[in-house]
Amino acid sequence: MNIIVSACLLGLCTRYDGSHNLSAPVLELSKKHNLIPVCPEQLGGLPTPRLPSEILGDDVINKEGQIVNPQFKKGADIAFKIAKICDCDIAILKQRSPSCGFGEIYDGSFSGTKVKGDGVFAKLLKNAGFAVYTEEDIKEIQNL
Repeated sequence: MNIIVSACLLGLCTRYDGSHNLSAPVLELSKKHNLIPVCPEQLGGLPTPRLPSEILGDDVINKEGQIVNPQFKKGADIAFKIAKICDCDIAILKQRSPSCGFGEIYDGSFSGTKVKGDGVFAKLLKNAGFAVYTEEDIKEIQNL
Protein backbone atom coordinates (compact mmCIF):
# COMPACT_ATOMS: atom_id res chain seq x y z
CA MET A 1 0.00 0.00 0.00
CA ASN A 2 1.15 3.55 -0.72
CA ILE A 3 0.73 5.97 2.18
CA ILE A 4 1.22 9.74 2.07
CA VAL A 5 2.92 10.81 5.32
CA SER A 6 3.84 14.11 6.96
CA ALA A 7 7.58 14.30 6.33
CA CYS A 8 8.34 15.34 9.92
CA LEU A 9 6.94 12.03 11.18
CA LEU A 10 9.59 10.22 9.16
CA GLY A 11 12.42 12.19 10.76
CA LEU A 12 12.83 14.88 8.10
CA CYS A 13 13.57 18.28 9.60
CA THR A 14 10.54 20.07 8.15
CA ARG A 15 8.86 21.43 11.30
CA TYR A 16 8.51 25.19 11.62
CA ASP A 17 11.46 25.27 14.06
CA GLY A 18 13.70 23.13 11.82
CA SER A 19 13.29 19.97 13.87
CA HIS A 20 11.25 16.80 13.26
CA ASN A 21 8.61 14.66 14.96
CA LEU A 22 10.03 11.22 14.20
CA SER A 23 7.47 8.56 15.01
CA ALA A 24 9.09 5.14 15.25
CA PRO A 25 5.72 3.36 14.85
CA VAL A 26 4.99 5.32 11.65
CA LEU A 27 8.48 4.65 10.31
CA GLU A 28 8.00 0.96 11.12
CA LEU A 29 5.21 0.89 8.53
CA SER A 30 7.90 1.26 5.84
CA LYS A 31 8.66 -2.45 6.29
CA LYS A 32 5.26 -3.32 4.79
CA HIS A 33 4.19 -0.20 2.87
CA ASN A 34 5.55 2.55 0.63
CA LEU A 35 5.68 5.78 2.63
CA ILE A 36 5.68 8.99 0.57
CA PRO A 37 6.82 11.99 2.64
CA VAL A 38 5.40 15.47 2.03
CA CYS A 39 5.57 18.78 3.84
CA PRO A 40 2.80 21.00 2.48
CA GLU A 41 4.26 24.07 4.15
CA GLN A 42 7.60 23.65 2.38
CA LEU A 43 5.86 22.73 -0.87
CA GLY A 44 3.92 25.99 -0.57
CA GLY A 45 7.15 27.97 -0.48
CA LEU A 46 7.57 28.60 3.23
CA PRO A 47 11.14 28.32 4.55
CA THR A 48 12.41 26.07 7.30
CA PRO A 49 12.73 27.31 9.93
CA ARG A 50 9.67 29.58 9.73
CA LEU A 51 7.34 31.37 12.10
CA PRO A 52 4.76 29.04 13.66
CA SER A 53 1.30 29.28 12.13
CA GLU A 54 -2.19 28.45 13.37
CA ILE A 55 -5.69 28.55 11.94
CA LEU A 56 -7.90 31.43 13.08
CA GLY A 57 -11.37 31.35 11.55
CA ASP A 58 -10.90 30.96 7.80
CA ASP A 59 -7.31 32.17 7.81
CA VAL A 60 -3.93 30.64 8.49
CA ILE A 61 -1.84 33.23 10.32
CA ASN A 62 1.72 33.19 11.53
CA LYS A 63 2.78 34.32 14.97
CA GLU A 64 3.32 37.87 13.71
CA GLY A 65 -0.28 38.01 12.47
CA GLN A 66 0.52 37.72 8.76
CA ILE A 67 -1.98 35.75 6.68
CA VAL A 68 -0.25 32.83 4.97
CA ASN A 69 -3.29 31.27 3.29
CA PRO A 70 -1.75 31.33 -0.22
CA GLN A 71 1.31 29.32 0.84
CA PHE A 72 -0.76 26.79 2.78
CA LYS A 73 -3.26 26.37 -0.07
CA LYS A 74 -0.50 26.00 -2.68
CA GLY A 75 1.35 23.45 -0.54
CA ALA A 76 -1.83 21.47 0.14
CA ASP A 77 -2.65 21.40 -3.58
CA ILE A 78 0.85 20.15 -4.49
CA ALA A 79 0.89 17.53 -1.72
CA PHE A 80 -2.57 16.38 -2.85
CA LYS A 81 -1.29 15.96 -6.42
CA ILE A 82 1.61 13.88 -5.09
CA ALA A 83 -0.83 11.66 -3.16
CA LYS A 84 -2.90 11.15 -6.31
CA ILE A 85 0.09 10.54 -8.63
CA CYS A 86 1.53 8.01 -6.16
CA ASP A 87 -1.85 6.27 -5.90
CA CYS A 88 -1.89 6.58 -2.12
CA ASP A 89 -4.55 4.71 -0.25
CA ILE A 90 -4.35 6.51 3.07
CA ALA A 91 -2.64 9.45 4.78
CA ILE A 92 -0.85 9.65 8.12
CA LEU A 93 -0.52 13.28 9.15
CA LYS A 94 0.96 15.27 12.03
CA GLN A 95 -1.75 15.95 14.56
CA ARG A 96 -2.63 19.59 15.35
CA SER A 97 -0.55 21.02 12.46
CA PRO A 98 -2.21 23.89 10.54
CA SER A 99 -1.50 21.88 7.38
CA CYS A 100 -1.87 18.30 8.52
CA GLY A 101 -3.87 18.38 11.75
CA PHE A 102 -6.87 16.06 11.59
CA GLY A 103 -9.72 16.38 14.06
CA GLU A 104 -7.84 18.77 16.33
CA ILE A 105 -5.81 21.93 15.66
CA TYR A 106 -4.58 24.93 17.62
CA ASP A 107 -7.07 27.81 17.87
CA GLY A 108 -5.00 30.67 16.43
CA SER A 109 -4.19 32.30 19.77
CA PHE A 110 -0.69 30.74 19.96
CA SER A 111 -1.49 29.80 23.55
CA GLY A 112 -1.54 26.02 23.07
CA THR A 113 -5.35 25.94 23.13
CA LYS A 114 -6.74 23.11 21.00
CA VAL A 115 -10.04 23.08 19.13
CA LYS A 116 -11.83 20.68 16.82
CA GLY A 117 -10.82 21.19 13.22
CA ASP A 118 -8.62 20.11 10.35
CA GLY A 119 -5.52 21.57 8.76
CA VAL A 120 -5.57 22.78 5.16
CA PHE A 121 -4.06 19.61 3.63
CA ALA A 122 -5.99 17.25 5.91
CA LYS A 123 -9.27 18.93 4.97
CA LEU A 124 -8.47 18.62 1.26
CA LEU A 125 -7.72 14.90 1.64
CA LYS A 126 -10.80 14.29 3.78
CA ASN A 127 -13.07 16.08 1.30
CA ALA A 128 -11.63 13.94 -1.51
CA GLY A 129 -12.49 10.74 0.36
CA PHE A 130 -9.03 9.73 1.59
CA ALA A 131 -8.75 7.77 4.83
CA VAL A 132 -6.84 10.18 7.08
CA TYR A 133 -5.07 9.22 10.30
CA THR A 134 -2.63 10.91 12.64
CA GLU A 135 0.42 9.48 14.34
CA GLU A 136 -1.80 9.09 17.39
CA ASP A 137 -4.03 6.63 15.47
CA ILE A 138 -1.14 4.31 14.60
CA LYS A 139 -2.64 1.28 16.34
CA GLU A 140 -5.62 1.44 13.98
CA ILE A 141 -3.40 1.12 10.91
CA GLN A 142 -0.57 -1.14 12.02
CA ASN A 143 -2.49 -4.23 10.90
CA LEU A 144 -3.32 -2.96 7.41
